[in-house]
Amino acid sequence: MKTECTKKRYQFQALGRKEILADFDGGTITSDGGGMLLREVEKRTSILGRFAQCFTDHRDQDLIEHSVMDLVSQRVYAIALGYEDLNDHDDLSKDQLLAAMVGKLDPTGQGRLLKRDKGHALAGKSTLNRLELTPEGAGPDDRYKKIVMNPAAIDMLFVDAFIESYSKPPEEIILDIDATDIPLHGQQEERFFHGYYDTYCYLPLYIFCGEELLCARLRPASIDGAAGTIEELETITERIRATWPDVRIIVRGDSGYCREDLMLWCESKENIDFLFGLPKNNRLLEEIRDELAEAAIMLECSGEASRRFNDFQYQTLNSWAIPRRVVGKAEQLPGRSNPRFIVTSLSQEEYGARALYEDMYCARGEMENRIKEKQLMLFADRTSSAKMRANQLRLYFSSIAYMLMQALRRIGLAGTTMEKAQCDTIRLKLFKIGARIKITVRKIWLAYAEGYPHADIFRQVYENLRRLAVTI
Repeated sequence: MKTECTKKRYQFQALGRKEILADFDGGTITSDGGGMLLREVEKRTSILGRFAQCFTDHRDQDLIEHSVMDLVSQRVYAIALGYEDLNDHDDLSKDQLLAAMVGKLDPTGQGRLLKRDKGHALAGKSTLNRLELTPEGAGPDDRYKKIVMNPAAIDMLFVDAFIESYSKPPEEIILDIDATDIPLHGQQEERFFHGYYDTYCYLPLYIFCGEELLCARLRPASIDGAAGTIEELETITERIRATWPDVRIIVRGDSGYCREDLMLWCESKENIDFLFGLPKNNRLLEEIRDELAEAAIMLECSGEASRRFNDFQYQTLNSWAIPRRVVGKAEQLPGRSNPRFIVTSLSQEEYGARALYEDMYCARGEMENRIKEKQLMLFADRTSSAKMRANQLRLYFSSIAYMLMQALRRIGLAGTTMEKAQCDTIRLKLFKIGARIKITVRKIWLAYAEGYPHADIFRQVYENLRRLAVTI
């Protein structure tokens, strides 16, 4: 006779006279119930749909269970929900809510062809890995890796989505450019030791306009930080001008982008200006010697930091072809001086020296928050693949996830207390909602936790999204 085994439960410390018992028998429950908001964003922007069109699929369509749209949606949604690695997807392949977000008609996966796949509606890590590792020249005769990305098409998607974020043409836009490091801990293709960051790394280039992403280019660290910037700006500005022919464009960056060829490029273009940091040298310091002395006297009198500005024409001894406007900030802090310089094509009539530095140039620091969101919150630093092309695709996945999150922030969170929230706050407060899933023949029921503390904001976001027409 078989012995009836008592089902093991987890017994925690009692609460008064009440025992606390637990078990994994609550049914189909997800911790990401709010992720459906991202699906509503996708239905109104078609970001993922257009992203999927940037791939050429050489597989036999009669023999596949996961379309390109399924694969890229699964990868991007997972990143937005906080699952950064491919290894996560062997477990996520069973996630019924993620399957519903992706668009699987059978979120339970019980209709899969192979017995071993039943219960797994989504792709596992190996299938997604083949997508990442497909080489540029792959075709129908290749055995496994047959889905080829088109980087140029993906780059244009960034710009098109940026243009669509405006309801009417703006008079002026500011394109912020910056590079950062992605540390490498393996033998990745084109890895290089960078002295400034003191590590082996990649050196990706980012271009933002406010909170909107226009470029995410993975580069080796063996190049100048400004390398390739003109080519990226040429492509972006041509696309923008094709839609907004009269818009004024200001290119802004730190001293790493104060390069003669980049400034000449801006000066050669109609209605494109620049504002860059300028590395200090003895000649520049001599120009603000009097202002530094004045600031030192003010510091001594008030005991507080003091700054003065000087606006002058300057030309380097060899590298600049023409004189340019330079603004010097002469700042005295307790115990030290802090001189800084910027160079610009903007006129004094438009911007005085103080306003140009404090209001225009210092505002570029906000781009650091956008890079932080990309790198730390949406896992753009997960570049552990051996191939540079695969790591660029991972950077694209992170970038598309950022675009979805930004669309949610711009459209759904408008007018709420979270309209300026960063991606990790949005994930924690809007996506991480406990919910029980019940799937019937005609409906998918999500029963959200009654104790969810941000239900009012969730309702506002939902209503904001519902006001927009569904595009797909």
